[in-house]
Amino acid sequence: MIKGLFETHIYVEDLERSIDFYSNVLGLTQCHYEEGRRIAFFWIGKPKEAMLGIWEKPKDEIDIRHFAFRCDVDDVLNKSVRFFEANNLQPYNFLKSGDREPMVFAWMPALAIYFNDPDGHALEFIAILEGEARPELGVISYQDWLNRGI
Repeated sequence: MIKGLFETHIYVEDLERSIDFYSNVLGLTQCHYEEGRRIAFFWIGKPKEAMLGIWEKPKDEIDIRHFAFRCDVDDVLNKSVRFFEANNLQPYNFLKSGDREPMVFAWMPALAIYFNDPDGHALEFIAILEGEARPELGVISYQDWLNRGI
């Protein structure tokens, strides 16, 4: 019955700041706005396939969330770090090791890199990799993934 995730919602402290971030930095298309309710919605990818809702709330009502944007491997591997630098975002990997390079979750397998939105929500660019899952490898560098001939 379930075929995918259609929408997720987060709370933000400053709706206009977050609209600017999700529209102008991440390039999402705003599809709805309600001034009175202090909410905005964005299409993720193609219209009508997935949606993000942002709701303005007081800072003490904001609980930090995580969600991931599906991307192509080439984008995560070769474009994400430059994108972060151009937009004054600080990328980090799952291990928070200080390394700004994407890491491989071998159990999927998938390549991922993280960053935060203006409210501290943990966002992720993720791409599914070719090959068989190798859960015993845990989280490894992309180079280690390639060196294993996977």
